[in-house]
Amino acid sequence: MYGYYQKPKHKVFISFYHQDDQWYKNYIDTYLSAGIINKSVQNGEYDPDNSDEYIKRLIREEKVSDSSVVVVLLGPNTKKRKHVDWEIYAGLRASVNGSSGLVGIILPEFSKTPDGICLYSDMPKRFADNVRTGYAKIYEWEYARTHFIEIVEEAFYNRISLKQRIDNSAPQMQRNL
Repeated sequence: MYGYYQKPKHKVFISFYHQDDQWYKNYIDTYLSAGIINKSVQNGEYDPDNSDEYIKRLIREEKVSDSSVVVVLLGPNTKKRKHVDWEIYAGLRASVNGSSGLVGIILPEFSKTPDGICLYSDMPKRFADNVRTGYAKIYEWEYARTHFIEIVEEAFYNRISLKQRIDNSAPQMQRNL
């Protein structure tokens, strides 16, 4: 009898603004995560009284450096969050496992121009830099809901084929905007 081939599950870190976008993260966890290994930070996992440097190191070492894809949920305030910037930075850093693939999902609350265009200035700078270079791609929430695993797969392969396009040069955010 021939064995059944199952695609490998990719380790995915989901970066988002917990206060605004938790519902979408919960939706992914509940309905879309069967084909991934979720490496995201869970609510209450890290003590907010710890120093920023300590939290940054824990997230980088325990979560992001072990992921093969970083998915950024892009809401109206995502660009203002230092932890999102740190998570993207950590994913793009070359590590033993290489850099993570990078993809963004535009949430319904994200502001757009009257023409339906998403502006780079409304995205986290480091993420926008990588969309500009062609390393990262952006998808609308409705599309991502039905194609999540395919989006992760593409980002996983792009992390190797497009690695020369990674732009991780922006200074890391020191505080929330």
